[in-house]
Amino acid sequence: MENEFEFEEFEEEVQEYEGEAIEESKLKGVVSVTIPPSLVLAVVYDGAEGKALVKFYDPVGDVVYYWYDNTGHRPYLIVKMSPEELVEKFPDLLKHPGFSHIDVEEKYDALHDERIVVTKVYAKDPLTVGGGKKSFRDMLGATWESRIKYHHSYLFDRGIIPGMWYRSNGSGLVPVEIFIPPEVKSSLGKVFKQEHAKVAEEWMPLFQAPIPHLRRVAIDVEVYTPQENKIPDPKEALYEVISVAVVGSDGLKRVFVLKRPGAEADLRYRPDYEVFFFDSEYDLIREVLKVIVQYPVVITFNGDNFDLPYLYNRALALGIPKEELPIAAKRDYVSVVPGIHIDLFKFFAIKAVEAYAFGGVYRGERGLDGIAYAILGVGKVERQKNVSKMGYWELAEYNYRDALITLYFTLYNNELVMKLILLMSRIAKMPIEDITRSQVSAWIRNMLYYEHRRRGWLIPNKEDILAEKGQVYTKAIIKGKKYAGAVVLDPPLGVFFNVYVLDFASLYPSIISKWNLSYETVNCKGGGERPIPELPHTVCRDRPGMTSTLVGVLRDLRVHVYKKLAKSAPTPAERQLYDVVQSAMKVFINASYGVFGAENFPLYCPPVAELTTALARYVMTSTVLKATQLGLIPLYGDTDSLFLWDVSEDKLKKLIEYTEELGIDIELDKVYRFVMFSGRKKNYLGVTADGGVVVKGIVAKKRNAPPLVKELVEEIIDRLKNVATVDDMLKIREEVIAMVKETEAKIREKKITLEKLGIKIVLNKNLNEYTKNKPQHVKAAEQLLKYGIQVGRGDAIVLIKTKDAMGVKPIQLARIDEIDEKKYLEYISTSLEQVLEAMGVSMEELRGAMRLF
Repeated sequence: MENEFEFEEFEEEVQEYEGEAIEESKLKGVVSVTIPPSLVLAVVYDGAEGKALVKFYDPVGDVVYYWYDNTGHRPYLIVKMSPEELVEKFPDLLKHPGFSHIDVEEKYDALHDERIVVTKVYAKDPLTVGGGKKSFRDMLGATWESRIKYHHSYLFDRGIIPGMWYRSNGSGLVPVEIFIPPEVKSSLGKVFKQEHAKVAEEWMPLFQAPIPHLRRVAIDVEVYTPQENKIPDPKEALYEVISVAVVGSDGLKRVFVLKRPGAEADLRYRPDYEVFFFDSEYDLIREVLKVIVQYPVVITFNGDNFDLPYLYNRALALGIPKEELPIAAKRDYVSVVPGIHIDLFKFFAIKAVEAYAFGGVYRGERGLDGIAYAILGVGKVERQKNVSKMGYWELAEYNYRDALITLYFTLYNNELVMKLILLMSRIAKMPIEDITRSQVSAWIRNMLYYEHRRRGWLIPNKEDILAEKGQVYTKAIIKGKKYAGAVVLDPPLGVFFNVYVLDFASLYPSIISKWNLSYETVNCKGGGERPIPELPHTVCRDRPGMTSTLVGVLRDLRVHVYKKLAKSAPTPAERQLYDVVQSAMKVFINASYGVFGAENFPLYCPPVAELTTALARYVMTSTVLKATQLGLIPLYGDTDSLFLWDVSEDKLKKLIEYTEELGIDIELDKVYRFVMFSGRKKNYLGVTADGGVVVKGIVAKKRNAPPLVKELVEEIIDRLKNVATVDDMLKIREEVIAMVKETEAKIREKKITLEKLGIKIVLNKNLNEYTKNKPQHVKAAEQLLKYGIQVGRGDAIVLIKTKDAMGVKPIQLARIDEIDEKKYLEYISTSLEQVLEAMGVSMEELRGAMRLF
């Protein structure tokens, strides 16, 4: 069953880490000025050397190289005063201990469409520019480009693209030439407008460059916990590390276990992994540190917040010298040497990744267990006790499984996750450690900043854009939004057969490209065209906008090149790779319009976002009007999809031709045998011609429903797959009514097992961390504690809804006569009333005189 999700705009849970990426460890990779063809793993600032450092990985030699800047590049900010004015106004600048030198440079100010001469003030270190005490940014007042992290500024200026291939013969870095297949290169003349073809040609190597296997190791740490359900503080690291699992992509499978007084370490054979026992915690941690330095990539799940900072601080507490540690614990993330650290907890929490790369399959899940079940179909080992009370072999198995799942996230489906990360790193011009810890707005920001520097454009301040371009004029319908959004046609109530769904291919990106929308082209000097009467905003068409060009190129590469190659490439490996490429592009282009309407975006430009949605409404409404004129019957329209009833091929062809005249591609997305509409927006169930089921909104709440309700919903959907005619639907309607009545009777008469009524919810925190509002599964877990059953973060609680004052009991303590049948009947209503209403049946009518309340 396919579930469709929409994430046009979303609140980001992952916040980009603050401060500079500074290399602190004395441990290093192979320092060299000559580099064989290698991939850029990271760009950081080495504080001890006072230089930018590029980490390369050579997959052939399996070596991490350290290449230090040899150009004398320095951190800087920009002011619009001349050097003479600057020194006269700020005489203390030259005396600042961090001052390096001043230079002048000509820049293009796209916001005001003029060339200007600016002064660049260089510093000896990044903190002098901004972030440190008495920084230039604080001293000089009005500055530009002063909030860009130095390691980003360096790669922008040097044109270094993370995830791409370079080599050096000792004189400097040179990009490795990338072969572009003829079937890809030929699209330049066929697909792209002349002004876009050159840009597309520059982007193609990013998608065609080889993506090698990055040898990596997953690490999971278990710590002794004297107080039940309280996670040890990694900053204090007061308690022993009792077990560490390390699982490598090269076949390494080990669990390091600390011996305990009075517990015999019986040597059992483990077919899946090796277990090593240590008398000393010091020696155990030393062994883990040896593993870390042997891999170019370290993978964890929540390693930024717990595993690696705990190892770091525990190692220091045990007397291991700081300079010997391959771990650097920063304020809000943790890095490793000589390679990089990817925390998959933060990567999977990025909403754009969840929505566009994985289609919402793990929507709302944040724990390892929930995401693993959704993506991989496997889960953690369910524990019955605290890790501190587990026996050696139970602990080893629990620890090993967590590390194995963490690694497998990056191996399944031909290394999909790692390929996505590398491709998105290339598109965003953002190092891997940054992109896996940042929201999509930061990715798009870096992509645009890189392009500004490449073109010699001044990067504007957000305040300048707002002052120059103005605010919004439409009023949002949805609370909390700043402008009117997409158009949604009210759907009917009922069942409709032979429904065609047309999809406006990448509607918002297409609009940005077609109407030349970018911060510098809207409301520009000299007027311009007014693309839509309802808004006073104008757009200049005399020069291509930066955003419209980049978004348009990515959109056309995805729709017209890589999406097609994902189906037509000659080998399965090529088809799979091209599918990953188009998925990575999708993440960017689908989020490209929303960022301009987000106040925290540094290029925030409300008119761009407002025009995009207004033009989308125009495209949808004009297409609906044309469909009606052609004699087609529009049933429902939602953002970029249009549902048509009982379509003829000739009329459909004319409608597609009409949208092409608008400059928007529309394609047949699905043909439904029938669709059940509930009369509510974004809410329907459809069965395609091949028996596939698409559900939107109708059963969205069933994830935490009891098994009885889930099974009922699944059985009803399974029967609906066989419906081909109206007579079939009428027959199924009676069957569904009978099934619902039978299920409700079982609940009322309590002729059912508790297992069918249990609601399974995982604890995301330890019980003592729930201080204000206590969800029902927490209340159930607290009852278990009273009976000596220990539970904590990561444990699944199965609860039963009861009639007592608490309203809930854990399944272990509940009796069937205590169940609150009213609550369970509500679950059935919530999950099925919309399907039943589409069939012409209300829950009230179905229950009739049988209702108890």
